[in-house]
Amino acid sequence: MAVPTFVDRVTLHVAAGRGGNGVASVHREKFKPLGGPDGGNGGPGGSVILRVDPDVTTLIDYHHSPRRRAEHGGHGAGGHRNGGHGADLVLPVPDGTVVADQRGRVLADLVGPGTEMVIARGGRGGLGNAALASSKRKAPGFALLGEPGDELDLALELKVVADIGLVGFPSAGKSSLIAAVSRARPKIADYPFTTLVPNLGVVRAGETTFTVADVPGLIEGAAEGRGLGHDFLRHIERCAALVHVIDTASIEPGRNPVGDLDVIEDELARYGGLEDRPRLVALNKVDVPDGRDIASFVVDELRERGLRVFEVSAASGEGLRELSFAMAEIVAAARADRPVAEAQRIVLRPESVDGGDFTVKETGEGWRVRGEKPERWVRQTDFSNDEAVGFLADRLNRLGVEERLLSLGAVEGDTVLIGHPDNAVVFDFQPGVEAGAEMLGRRGEDQRFDHSRPASRRRRAIDEAMGERTETETRADVARRLDRESRGAGDGAGDGAGDGAGDGDTGPRSYEIGSAGDPDRLEDPGT
Repeated sequence: MAVPTFVDRVTLHVAAGRGGNGVASVHREKFKPLGGPDGGNGGPGGSVILRVDPDVTTLIDYHHSPRRRAEHGGHGAGGHRNGGHGADLVLPVPDGTVVADQRGRVLADLVGPGTEMVIARGGRGGLGNAALASSKRKAPGFALLGEPGDELDLALELKVVADIGLVGFPSAGKSSLIAAVSRARPKIADYPFTTLVPNLGVVRAGETTFTVADVPGLIEGAAEGRGLGHDFLRHIERCAALVHVIDTASIEPGRNPVGDLDVIEDELARYGGLEDRPRLVALNKVDVPDGRDIASFVVDELRERGLRVFEVSAASGEGLRELSFAMAEIVAAARADRPVAEAQRIVLRPESVDGGDFTVKETGEGWRVRGEKPERWVRQTDFSNDEAVGFLADRLNRLGVEERLLSLGAVEGDTVLIGHPDNAVVFDFQPGVEAGAEMLGRRGEDQRFDHSRPASRRRRAIDEAMGERTETETRADVARRLDRESRGAGDGAGDGAGDGAGDGDTGPRSYEIGSAGDPDRLEDPGT
């Protein structure tokens, strides 16, 4: 299998680095029992950057290695030590690279040496407990997790940046013409389709310096995929003018300069987007006697069409100076007509703080909350730590999520989903859960989560009673027995039975069925 040397289309998978996790740490030192939190922050992950490099002319590196990943950020440590920053990954691309997503939406058109774009941004590092400490939460027992970096698939397509594009049939002498007017040295042979990749040369005519590129393999039917022209026609989309290179010494039957010109023009029209480009005609190979005679027959007809025609020979150099200055004249006029890019005045317009950070929508699955802040906070929360979950609840409450849900008609127990439908986090809505002060308890715990939902209490009671069941009792029998006991305890408490429950004594905790026909819902009568 042949190894390609020129690749102008690739699919690239890029992944930015993940942010490092913060750490929950307490300063420990002799004679300092209350050292306080000293957990450091996690470092941000590295980003993936595309940068135009004039020394790169092909996308072949990404053809062989299509998956690229930036460095992850380092985790924080105790003693206020922050994690290291993940190194950015800079990917060099040729001048004229078009970046698009998998849906075909163009993200960037990278033109000009040094032009760069951050295509995948690294994740933020999580805060350590030292950064989370406040006057109300002096010793947090939790830290935030690092945020994952962006990960996406890209389609890179190269469109050669040239001022003049040479078009014509195979073996018309396009490569020879570029070699004669510039220092480019493409492969030249006397058989069709010698040129397999676009060639690029730099030409200087007077005070104007410009670039010339050719399109290999352009034949009849190229717009439908015949030959190589279909693959490389896009490389002349940026050209200021087109030059038809016509072989006046062709020995193929049925070929003539006017017919060749009409065929190529028809292919350009079917490809589209090139109708407004000025045209020049170079009748090549006039150093051959038959070629000069044929050129003299058709030059007047071509000029009657309004075309500028030049009789040239890439082999002897005849007419190349006039052709070069004609191309330079068109390039200079195109550059003069190009509007001057004025510096844009940057105007900062902050987004409204009145509910502009998130959206709430009722769906069949529940209330879906979308927004940059809520989704980022959820990603950075360690759900194995009750205190971290309580901190998340406080942040969402301060942002106004709870108030918005209540205004839209959400009630306690409704399902709330935060995030994209593919990876949303599901919560049970419990309004009014807010800390408001330092939570006293063991590190990593939150007293607000000591109470359980009725169904959870019932399952826990059944699990405890299963150890005392008889051999013939099933789990359903145990559940029904607990239901009867809970109803009996409730009746006794209501009629002041002599077990002390009605006198304020603390006895066994009693439960009652929350709703008829739903034995899984048990509610504490004291709530």
